[in-house]
Amino acid sequence: MTISNGRILVVDDDEMNRDMLSRRLLRKGFDVETGRDGAEALAKIAAGSFDLILLDVMMPGIDGVEVLRTIRRERTLSELPVIMATARDQSENVVAALEAGANDYVTKPIDFPVVLARVQTQLALKRAMDEIRRLERNVEEQNEVLETTNRKLATVNNRMRRDLDAAAKIQRAFLPRSLPETKAARFSWRYLPCDELAGDGLNIFMLDHEHIGFYVLDVSGHGVASALLSVTIAKLLNPDVSVSDLLVELDPATGAERINPPCDVVARLNRHFPWDPETEQYFTIQYGVLDTTKGELRIASAGHPSPVLARSEVAAAIVDIPGLPVVLDEDAEFVETSIPLGRGDRVVLYSDGVHETMDDGGRIFGQTRLIETLERKRSVPLDDQMSELLEEITRFAASAGFHDDVSILALEYLGANS
Repeated sequence: MTISNGRILVVDDDEMNRDMLSRRLLRKGFDVETGRDGAEALAKIAAGSFDLILLDVMMPGIDGVEVLRTIRRERTLSELPVIMATARDQSENVVAALEAGANDYVTKPIDFPVVLARVQTQLALKRAMDEIRRLERNVEEQNEVLETTNRKLATVNNRMRRDLDAAAKIQRAFLPRSLPETKAARFSWRYLPCDELAGDGLNIFMLDHEHIGFYVLDVSGHGVASALLSVTIAKLLNPDVSVSDLLVELDPATGAERINPPCDVVARLNRHFPWDPETEQYFTIQYGVLDTTKGELRIASAGHPSPVLARSEVAAAIVDIPGLPVVLDEDAEFVETSIPLGRGDRVVLYSDGVHETMDDGGRIFGQTRLIETLERKRSVPLDDQMSELLEEITRFAASAGFHDDVSILALEYLGANS
């Protein structure tokens, strides 16, 4: 039985546009219905259940903006995402659609990879928010918050406030909930967003009983747009909930599960997120896989700060791993670095918010100070070392505060027989 990636209603008075979008979305695993005008769209929305609406602005009779206003009287942005389609030179239509409650928009002529990326972003956010609501129904305090919020849904500001709060919770839901249960390695992480919504993300997870995957990512910019992209990437990189074969796939020859190499994972992300000149967003990432039996760390990078390697008997140093940020070049190639680890070796991954933290005088924390801090604290347990590092960064920033998210992920290899 095929599982649908989501149920989408495509509304456009142009039969060719409807046919092109519906066929291509069907091939991507979506369940698609179409509507030829605003009246038919409203009738189908009232009669059925959809995960997302692709809605043309300019239609005879009831136009797209009026259809959107009618939808928003009953359904919020998070309950039923709506992506509007408008002519490239009609900026006033974009403004009207966003004021009426559109989640996003695309311009005609339709660029399908852009449509697909935005559809996947909105559906990922909707599913995550649906899960948050399900969890919150079991918590009395959160029920009270939801009841209060529902009473204030009459105004746009309160609706947006609720969506921002939910988005922050979604981001926290994709941070590590627990560390891998293995005697071969220890892990520690620190995450300090500079604002309510962050562009950073990190996670650690078991891929099988011998391999542990982990990543640190950093989306350009701040605010809602960066947070949405960060959540979407985290969704794809979560082996428990991802519907893709990004991390692990079946070997067609044997039928067994095969862990994808880090360079392939990064390359697939690069293809999955095409460059969008309207948003101009990109992200950096380091993704690694630790083989706990061999003590081998394989890691690939896309424009992310190089990790620090601290061997038990050697001074800590930067390990240079080249690679362009994701989406800047769709034909980019990504290399993979293999690092053999011995007992007691530590590896620290971090976002640029660490070494680019500035003090009151405009000086940056820098990678040299980062290495020196790790060296001074290398004799303490890994988790204590990370606490000391974050405290050192915080003291350095002082009253200047943080202007970028701070993410740190560290591992210590204890040996295959530990």
